[in-house]
Amino acid sequence: MSKLHQTLQLAKERKEKIFVPYIMAGDGGLHTLGEKITFLESVGATAIEIGIPFSDPVADGPTIQKAGMRALNEGVSLEDILEELSTIRKKTNIPFIIMSYINPIFSYGIEKFQAKCHEAGVSGVIIPDVPLEEMELLNSIYMDEEISIIQLVSLTTPTERVKKIAQTSQGFLYAVTVTGITGERKEFSDQLNSFLELLKANSSVPVLAGFGISSREQIEEMNELCDGVIVGSKIVQSFHENKLQDIEQLTKVTTN
Repeated sequence: MSKLHQTLQLAKERKEKIFVPYIMAGDGGLHTLGEKITFLESVGATAIEIGIPFSDPVADGPTIQKAGMRALNEGVSLEDILEELSTIRKKTNIPFIIMSYINPIFSYGIEKFQAKCHEAGVSGVIIPDVPLEEMELLNSIYMDEEISIIQLVSLTTPTERVKKIAQTSQGFLYAVTVTGITGERKEFSDQLNSFLELLKANSSVPVLAGFGISSREQIEEMNELCDGVIVGSKIVQSFHENKLQDIEQLTKVTTN
């Protein structure tokens, strides 16, 4: 059982809402990664999703795309990030989740990536461009009890497929709350309530809502419907603009 799974299950049992902020590794320089993680842990994050910069991020909106390009311009690589996390892990106990497209992992080597995740204390992985049908590509990681592979499911996913994905996801089930890319939204689909109810009814792991969530009001709204949230673009932009107080306002954990 991974550290991520243990942490999130404990939060759920305690009726604590889960908050997972997303940051882009290398944005602002790789030397800032530890500072960001330490800050997010200090203000109440449950786990931290760490993005790997990639030149063709098909699921990411403008804010995260720009952050990824800034990181790539710094010369940051997947190996650099994992090495840095190995150092950071000695100073923190919060679960790390890597979010990467498959190309950087495939180029690096899946077995090598898996081994480095262990060294870096990574206990969760999100790879949005590997569909359920191709999961055997990651079978060694999927069978690894110390690393959870998190699945995404969207509003347009057919019900039967939702059930399959929900039963496969480890750590938590990532509910994509919009039909599109990441980025701030002012409102959500009328279908969202029933969608999240369907996920909760079919998932044995916590259901977290992500994409488009950028305000405390939206977090409170989502917390009424599922087990917690993932916030990305707002966190990334706030770090870029050094508006740490905006992040702190978002990370105030609520209970049922």
